[in-house]
Order: sequence, then C-alpha cells, then structure tokens
Amino acid sequence: MNVVVLLGAPGAGKGTQAPLLSDRLGIPVVATGDLFRAAVRDGTTLGMDARRYMDAGQLVPDEITVRLLLERLSRPDAGHGVILDGFPRTAVQAKALDDALVDRGERVSAAVLIDIHGDELVRRMSGRWICRTAGHPYHEVFSPPNVPGICDLDGSELYQRRDDQPDTIRLRMAQQLSALSDVIEHYRSSGVLHTVDGLLPIDGVAEAIDRELAAAGIRPAGEPSERAAG
Repeated sequence: MNVVVLLGAPGAGKGTQAPLLSDRLGIPVVATGDLFRAAVRDGTTLGMDARRYMDAGQLVPDEITVRLLLERLSRPDAGHGVILDGFPRTAVQAKALDDALVDRGERVSAAVLIDIHGDELVRRMSGRWICRTAGHPYHEVFSPPNVPGICDLDGSELYQRRDDQPDTIRLRMAQQLSALSDVIEHYRSSGVLHTVDGLLPIDGVAEAIDRELAAAGIRPAGEPSERAAG
C-alpha cells in the first residue's frame, strides 16, 4: 500500500495537484475535512465523537482523526493506497499517523512538498476578488475580469474579502508555516521527503511529482513498485 502525504502551504497548489495525482496513481485523495463531514452525515460512532468538538468550535483530537483515516484505509478503493491532503498538519499528528500505520504493518511511502516562497504565496492568495451580487470569483493574475473591478457576468463591483488581503494572509501564513516546517522536518528525518518546485507550471509540477515518486519506487495501482519487486 502506498500512503502519499501531499504537503505545501495554502496557495501552493495541493488542491490542483491532488486529483491529478489520484488519476495517475489510481488511488483516492483523502482529506480529513471530507472524512469528518461524511462520518457526521452517516451518524457513525466516530462521526458523533467528532461532531461534539466541531459543534463546540474546537479541533477534533488527533486520536479521532487518525482512527477515521485508518477506517478509510480499510475500504476497497484504498487497497493500493491513498493520497493524504491536509493531514498531518503538525509534527504530533505526523508521529501519531506513523505509529498507527506501523501497527498495521504500513508506513508513509512518500511525503511530497510543493515548495513555494512566501512572496509568491501572498501574490497568489491576495489576487482573489469576488463580485458583490453573486460571488463570482476572479483572480488578478490567473482569471482577471475583462474590465478591472467589474464582474464580467453581472456588471457588479468586485471586492476583496478581509481574509484575502495581503496583511491578513501574511499573519495567517506565519502561524501555519511554523507548523508546516515541523511536519517537513519530521518527514525529512524519516527519509521520505521529496521536494518539487511549486513555481513550475501545473504540468511541470505534476511531472516533477511523478519523477520523485518513481524514484521512491511508487507506481500506478496495478504496477509493481520497486520496493515490492525488491
């Protein structure tokens, strides 16, 4: 089983690369937020445990999160592995995941970091604007309106949410990148960290990820990995 952890700061492109990688490897993307919502919707025991914390505005404890992940790994579509997007977020979570996988005779096969510097992250995230009437999204660089400040679809004014303004983004990044650095160091010390240049075009990032995973012996589902062959 291949357990691939996808790492990167907000705006690095994990959300773009995860489904592309899923298609290429033939294994599902697992995001903890989706697991929480599904477990709550289905009324499972773990879902009810998670809901108590979510309703109180608290973080779901790592122990519950890891148990949800292990339950997800036991489903048929995850027989060849999963891509983890959004977990672990801290070194403590990374260690808890490692311990849980060891108990199952598994381990994290590779942690792929989409690396991108802070200024570029701010540029990407602070370029987002939405229209006041219907919330149609735009980006100054990647999907600008035909007329600056005006929605193409309904002609309403475009505005920027507080969360998308540069000062807010820098503050949020300072908090998140510290924890991410600890996770990166955890996987570096474990010998499974692979870094790709997040400034490459989308196709270039995808190709770089494929090269790194191939070097780690990770192949699409159904193809024998070098680790298995050895």
